[in-house]
Amino acid sequence: MPMPQTLASLSLDLDNKWTYLKTHGDPGWESFPSYFDVVVPRFLEVLGNLGLRITVFMVGQDAVLERNRAALASIAAAGHEIGNHSFDHTPWLHLYTVPELEKELSAAEDAIEAVTGVRPTGFRGPGYSCSPAVLTSLARRGYKYDASTLPTFLGPLARTYYFLTARLSREERAKRKRLFGGWSEGLRPVRPYWWQWDGAPDRTGAPPRLLEIPVTTLPLFRTPIHLSYLLFIRQFSSRAAWAYWRFVMLVCRLTNTAPSLLLHPLDFLGASDDPDLAFFPAMRLEAAEKIAFVRDVLADFAGRYRVVPLGVHATALAQQDNLPTCHLAAVPEPSDSMIAEEVLRP
Repeated sequence: MPMPQTLASLSLDLDNKWTYLKTHGDPGWESFPSYFDVVVPRFLEVLGNLGLRITVFMVGQDAVLERNRAALASIAAAGHEIGNHSFDHTPWLHLYTVPELEKELSAAEDAIEAVTGVRPTGFRGPGYSCSPAVLTSLARRGYKYDASTLPTFLGPLARTYYFLTARLSREERAKRKRLFGGWSEGLRPVRPYWWQWDGAPDRTGAPPRLLEIPVTTLPLFRTPIHLSYLLFIRQFSSRAAWAYWRFVMLVCRLTNTAPSLLLHPLDFLGASDDPDLAFFPAMRLEAAEKIAFVRDVLADFAGRYRVVPLGVHATALAQQDNLPTCHLAAVPEPSDSMIAEEVLRP
């Protein structure tokens, strides 16, 4: 069979067990419990058997812990692109000041590079957290792309479900009030575009900008299409999950949308693997069922598109001259002294 020519991208947010417990407000996350020894070999085997190279967004805090380093290093050794998923995995980065963001990004970059040998140039905010300050900080630091937007109207519903299953104080709820975004997220573009803002032009004379590659949602309808959502449907009906997936692929083809698909570690973990995470949707399924379904969906995806890491996709997109532009509100430039003061602060 000939190789499909249309590019599509695939990524995995390597959220560890402690990040889910932290966001959910559960005790015990401070000891940074991990399931990497189970999850990482599983997804590397699936991707390796399919011959897929993807982008894996890592959390800096995991990289500084000795017990995680072998697993993280194995991902880079397998040829996957390494992205930055922040240091502390705090889904309210939009509340951070510019110096705080610089410290967060720098700490994650250093930790990830020390383990993988790669300094990331792609970013996804935890909980799809994004702000003008985040985007302009990424551009200043030389990032090729951001992939933090999830253009769906279902974010508030997901947040409501999360709050109903969580044990959070009023202060903790306030921090998480924009978790998964608001209704307006559904109005964002589904296809890639440039963020652009006022500021000093670059060496070519172009205004400052950063490429955005959204996590693709179903064009027109804006419902999620990533594997966790498909697995949620799969736990009720395999036929319905496959029907939805094929409908998604049809609409993407008809609207000329090259998907950027997203994986999560829980796509490879089952009900008996970790009872502490039973509050997540689709955790009623066992690992073998999940992995078989994920493998089959990714095989179908690779049969329709030339699936590449986000960095490869970003390079190809940057060469196009017809990408739309979204303008950002002005963000003040931090002084060197502001950044140095924040980085040195314990």
